[in-house]
Amino acid sequence: MTADIPLNDRLGDDDYPAYTMGRAAEMLGTTPAFLRAIGEARLITPLRSEGGHRRYSRYQLRIAARARELVDRGTPIDAACRIVILEDQLEEAQRINAEYRRRAGHEALDAPVPGAS
Repeated sequence: MTADIPLNDRLGDDDYPAYTMGRAAEMLGTTPAFLRAIGEARLITPLRSEGGHRRYSRYQLRIAARARELVDRGTPIDAACRIVILEDQLEEAQRINAEYRRRAGHEALDAPVPGAS
């Protein structure tokens, strides 16, 4: 898998599963049990190595860090996971809407002006 992808592409890829569970937990300042719990809540789904070990991407670590912030503030883990999922969906919807608005603006600029020759 990794031999087919150049190193520079892997290093810049937010979705590349570069981190083991232990390293991910260390980076987040949490425990592997927390990562398993948010996986069970379907917030993130780590990829598995050929040996079956969980591997996390930078994107997944950002999502996990947001869930940890909410849990640290007293939000139950299931609720924190749902909040993060909804925040992520909202962000994606806003990105799509901005792209539609940008395209509509360009189309309006390219459209012929009525009455102009």
